Order: sequence, then structure tokens, then C-alpha cells
Amino acid sequence: MMDITAVGEVLIDLTQNGVNEQGIPQFAANPGGAPANLAVAAARLGAKTAFVGKVGRDSFGDQLRKCLQDNNVDVSAMCVDPVQHTTLAVVSLDPTGERHFSFYRDPSADVSLTSEEIPLDMLQNTKYLHFGSVSLTADPARTATLYAAKKARELGATVSYDPNYRASLWPDEATAIARMKEALPLADVLKVSDEELPLLTGTTDLEEGTAILAAQGISLVLVTMGPDGAFYRFQGKTGHVAGVPCKVGDTNGAGDTFFGAVLSQLSQLNSLQDLTIPELERVVALANKAASITTSRHGAIPAMPTMAEVQG
Repeated sequence: MMDITAVGEVLIDLTQNGVNEQGIPQFAANPGGAPANLAVAAARLGAKTAFVGKVGRDSFGDQLRKCLQDNNVDVSAMCVDPVQHTTLAVVSLDPTGERHFSFYRDPSADVSLTSEEIPLDMLQNTKYLHFGSVSLTADPARTATLYAAKKARELGATVSYDPNYRASLWPDEATAIARMKEALPLADVLKVSDEELPLLTGTTDLEEGTAILAAQGISLVLVTMGPDGAFYRFQGKTGHVAGVPCKVGDTNGAGDTFFGAVLSQLSQLNSLQDLTIPELERVVALANKAASITTSRHGAIPAMPTMAEVQG
């Protein structure tokens, strides 16, 4: 039995890590992709995780498979595309550490995942099925991802969803909003950033926005607020858990670390309905600490902490 099975994209983040003596930007080939990031983050914090996705038959694909394996993520359902290359994302950083993405993805391996490649036996034996919106941008991955979420729910899994908006991957904002909203009814647990909340709800007000989302049947809504921590809505109650200050190195992967930390803890419960508000606040505080550690370092997966570091 897996605690968490993540479905979606895994890719190489070509992340800017400085400039050379001529002032030319230099990039490191870091493993990434939000669902894969989350699977690693949760695994480093003690959860048993698996990843379902597709890479190319190339050195980057080999690197990604090895990275997930080295981090104790089950990759038995990770597919290899014989034609398309592994997806690349160029991640440039501004002086504050904020990210700017450019994707080399049309076509690419992660988008070519099909419904037939979704392992039903794995969905039947996982507590949580996690997905994001990047794999909803194009078929066949879009159909495969929605199929996995629907089927997992039918089989008794709790479904988590991260809209994870990347403007450059969508033809326009209206299309992105429509596709991201389409997946909301499949979610039991939802994480959005404070920048994504108005896209899905039309408001920046945390109380109002999370109420709109909860009205769609989502049991737990989490809103990440960068250094200001996170806001939650659960069983009609709301609250805020303060963030953990840090010197920013790179924000890439911070949200995935946060959500991976949350799910690693929730997956230890018999049911989401067993969660109490004090326990939820403990979980969110732990997730804030984990995200802060990731933010203080460079890269996404390479920066993610262990439970010993979070509790230290």
C-alpha cells in the first residue's frame, strides 16, 4: 500500500545558478516537475510514495528515474517514450529568488502519457492520489490525468490537487482557468497559492475564496502565502499558520515541499475526517518549516529536507 501516488510531469529544471566571468548565465540540470517533486518531498519525510509519468529515452530521462529511485520513490509505473524527448523547463531567477519559467515541451515525453499507461493496481493500493494542472494542458496527458483521479476516487483513494498555474503553458488565461476549474470537483484536498486563488474564485479574500472552493465538495483547502505562511479551511473552520522566515536562495519547489509535507502527515490518518484542527495546525506548521528549508537552498528536489532537518 502506497501512502501517496503522484501522477503527472517529471522534467529537467535548467535552473540559473549564477553567471560566469563573462556575465553569461549558467544553468544546472536539476530534476523537477511538481508531482515528482511532491513525491520526493513526502518520501524524504517518511511517506511511501510512487510516481506515474513519462520521460524520454535519453540521458535526462535516465537521470530523472535514478533521482526518484535514489529518493525511495517507486518508479515501476514510470514510462519511457521512444520518440519524444524528456521535457525541459528553463528556470531563471530574479534578484529576490523568484522564478520565471520557459518550457521546451511541445511536443515532449510528459505530455504523451496515456490512460492505458495508468496502473489501476497501483491506484487501488494507494491512500492518496495526487495530480496538478501542468499535465492538464494537453492530450493525451490531460485525459490520462483526469482518468487517474476519477478512477482512484472510485477505488477509495483520497485525491489531492495542486492547480500550479504556469501561464506560458496555456494558450490564454481563460483556457487555463476553465481547465483548472474542471478538475476541482475531483479533489478532496486542494492547495493553491494566494496568486492562484483569484483565478479560481474571482476574489483575493481568503475567507470568501476558500468558501467558494469548499462549496464544490473540497474537504480541505490550503492557501500558501509565501513567507506569510498558509491559510486553511476545514470543516467550516478557517485559520492562519505563520511562516518560517529564511534567507531566500531559490523558491523553486517550495510549494511542492509544503504540499508533500502535508500529505505525508495526512496519509498516516485512517481518514481525512479523523483530522482535528489542532492536528491540522501542527501539520501546516511542519509543512511551513519544510518549505522554508527548501526555499533557503537552490534547486527543487536537491533542496528538500528530511524529517530530521524539519524537526531539528
